[in-house]
Amino acid sequence: MKWETAITNINKGQEVIRGKKLSGLIKSSTFTETIFLIWQGRMPKPAETKMLDALLVSAIDHGTGTASAMTARIVSSAKNSLHTSLAAGILAMGERHGSAIESAAKFFVENKNNKNLGQTVKDLKDKKVRLAGFGHAVLTKDERSIELLKMAKKLGFYKDCCLVAQNTEKELKKISSKPLPLNIDGAMGAILSDMGFDHKIMKGVFIAGRVPGLVAHIYEEMQNDAGLRRLSEDEITYVGK
Repeated sequence: MKWETAITNINKGQEVIRGKKLSGLIKSSTFTETIFLIWQGRMPKPAETKMLDALLVSAIDHGTGTASAMTARIVSSAKNSLHTSLAAGILAMGERHGSAIESAAKFFVENKNNKNLGQTVKDLKDKKVRLAGFGHAVLTKDERSIELLKMAKKLGFYKDCCLVAQNTEKELKKISSKPLPLNIDGAMGAILSDMGFDHKIMKGVFIAGRVPGLVAHIYEEMQNDAGLRRLSEDEITYVGK
């Protein structure tokens, strides 16, 4: 079995990643810079490093109540290993948690030149199509998104997709009965698109940011060792015959 790769080459006792010696990266590059290199195939400019760093920080955790953290902790409480519990937490990221970033980015890219964005948003809402990247179960405004967009403007990454994202938020506000703020998935999708990232890799960006948070939750669960997590019977309503 033969594979071709442009990522890593290990030859004659040396490891080269995207054309850079790993030993040299260890000495001279930050983790964020090296992440950018392995994803994009080149070293980042200072502004790109700062922006990607902020994006990863913004995704690091969002509480025990998220599907990924809760799942990771439940699996850990059953005395599984850290990496098994971590895998379970990552697998809990679906269309409604952690994956909306991809769909949001696609929408922003596809509507960069849309002169009738308001009508498009209304038509989708009339068809009961949920726009990825907007709305939150707990927050009426997402401070993470607000800060990321401020930074994107400062660093020069507030371009077409960020503009579409905020205009879409405005259009949703006109026609929605409840707040549908641009959430972290939407902000990340817009900024990464304006940075030149393909939407297909964006869920990986979110996961890379969230993994440290999941590890912290799992470790806390292991340290507390409160026993197997399960619903109490009074939290379960039987509706069968």
